[in-house]
Amino acid sequence: MSPTLTDAELTILGLLSESPRHGYELEKVIDERGVRNWTALGFSSIYYLLDKLAKRGLIEAVGPVGSGKSRTTFRLTVAGHELYVVASLDALATLDPLRARVLVAIANTAGLPSDEVATRLRDRADALRAQLAEVQAARSRQQPLPAAASAIFDYSETMLLADAEWTTRTLATIEREMTMEKYDVKAARKELFSPPSKNFTIVEVPRTQYLSIDGHGDPNTAPAYAAALEALYGTAYTLKFESKKSLNRDFVVAPLEGLWRADDMEVFVTRDKSSWDWTMMISQPDWITEEMVAAAITALSAKKNLPALELISLITLEEGMSVQILHIGPYDDEAPTLDRLHHEYIPENGLAFNGDHHEIYLSDARRTDPAKLKTILRQPVRPRAH
Repeated sequence: MSPTLTDAELTILGLLSESPRHGYELEKVIDERGVRNWTALGFSSIYYLLDKLAKRGLIEAVGPVGSGKSRTTFRLTVAGHELYVVASLDALATLDPLRARVLVAIANTAGLPSDEVATRLRDRADALRAQLAEVQAARSRQQPLPAAASAIFDYSETMLLADAEWTTRTLATIEREMTMEKYDVKAARKELFSPPSKNFTIVEVPRTQYLSIDGHGDPNTAPAYAAALEALYGTAYTLKFESKKSLNRDFVVAPLEGLWRADDMEVFVTRDKSSWDWTMMISQPDWITEEMVAAAITALSAKKNLPALELISLITLEEGMSVQILHIGPYDDEAPTLDRLHHEYIPENGLAFNGDHHEIYLSDARRTDPAKLKTILRQPVRPRAH
C-alpha cells in the first residue's frame, strides 16, 4: 500500500468516512468509543493530524472556516476515501508482531530481585483488570452498538483479558520459584568443595552420579575435549529446566569435574598432556534418572547438532577416602603440588592410590585470570598393604 498511513491517521480517516466532523467532535467520539485503548491518539495530536492529512490532500474543510480549529469541519476527499479503503482492507489481514515491552522485561528477570518482579507483576495484573473494567463500562454506556463497534470492544476486552491471565500465570510461576528449594551440591556437601590451599586434607566422598564423557589427549588442543564440554553443559541445563518444569525440583548446575588417568602417573607431574585419558563430568542430583538423561539428549539433539551427545552417559562413582587440596593459579602450575602429594604425603601417611586423579574446576576459565583459577585436586586413596 502506497502512500502509507499511521494507525492514528487511518483512525481519523475512518471516523471522517462516517460523516464530516470537526476536531472537537472527533475528540468526543474517540473518548466515547475508547479508541485510545487501542491506538495512540492524544487530544492535541488530533489537530496536528488534521493539518497533516489536509496538506496531503486526503481531507478538506467543509464550508466556511469557523472561529477556531476546533470548529472547522473536515471531510474525506476522493483520494482520501480511496486510501482509507485500501489501507483498512490491508490492515484487516495484517498480523501485528509481538513487541510488547513486558516481553523484554521478562527476558531480563534473571538479573532482577524475584520479590520485586512479583510485586510489579501484581501491579500489572491489577492495572489490566482496571483497564478491562473501564472498557466494559464504556461499552455498556453506548449500547446498542453497531457490529463494527462491538467487534472493536470485543477485541480490546479479549486482549486485556488474555494479558491479565498471562500475567497471573507468570506471577504464579515466579512465586513458585521463589518458594522452591534449589539444590546446590556445593552447599549440600560443603566439606567436599572447600579444602584449604596449603595443607592436604582427607575427606570421605559419598556415592555420586555424574553426566560423563570419555576422551583422550591434550585438553587445550583436542577437538573432542571442546565438543565434550559443549554436550555436557547443554545436557546439564536441559535436565535442570526439565526437572524444574516436570518435577518442581530445581538445582544449580554443578561445576565441571574431570577424572584424569594414564599408564604412568608421572605424566601428570611432567604435564605430558598428550598421554592423558580423561572423563569430563558434571554431578547430578539423586533424582535425575537415566530416562531423564535420555530424554534430555533427545530434546537437545533436535535443537543442536552436537555429535558428542551420543557419548554422554550417567555414571556413579563412590570414591570413598580421598586426599584433596585447593590449587590457586594456572592449571600448568599444579605439578609441584601433585609431586608433593604423590611422593611425600601419600607414602608418608601409609596410603596408596585407589582411583583416578580427580579435579574440580570452581572457576570459569573463560572469565577468570589464570592466576586466580581455583581447582580442587583430589586423589582417592586406601591404606597401603603391609
